[in-house]
Amino acid sequence: MAINGRALVEKLRSGVAELTVLQLQEKRQQNPQAIVIDIREVAETAQGSIPNAVLIPRGVLEMQIDSNDSIKQRFSTLDELAEQPVYLLCRSGARSIFSALSLQLMGFKEVYSIEGGFLAWQAAGYDVSE
Repeated sequence: MAINGRALVEKLRSGVAELTVLQLQEKRQQNPQAIVIDIREVAETAQGSIPNAVLIPRGVLEMQIDSNDSIKQRFSTLDELAEQPVYLLCRSGARSIFSALSLQLMGFKEVYSIEGGFLAWQAAGYDVSE
């Protein structure tokens, strides 16, 4: 029996650590250099983004995470990055589940999907950069 994308996300959710936007905000306050990757498409970021988030669209995340200029400035190797907590944000929290699983398979140790995504971030009234 085939399932739709929403059912697949729910099925995979148990294999991924999730944080609320409040928890993400607390992590960012504790560590302003926290690695937040916005995996929305470029056009989606016209609504804004989380300040200092790195934009790497979902479709190219796995292939470009180690060649992104912002990431390369902070980490000399992929192994160094893989040891850091990484917070993934999409529009509503579904694509970030897939991305978190991919990064885990790539050897990343501490990957989090942000529950509710950018919509939840906005709804909570947190800072948004243009």
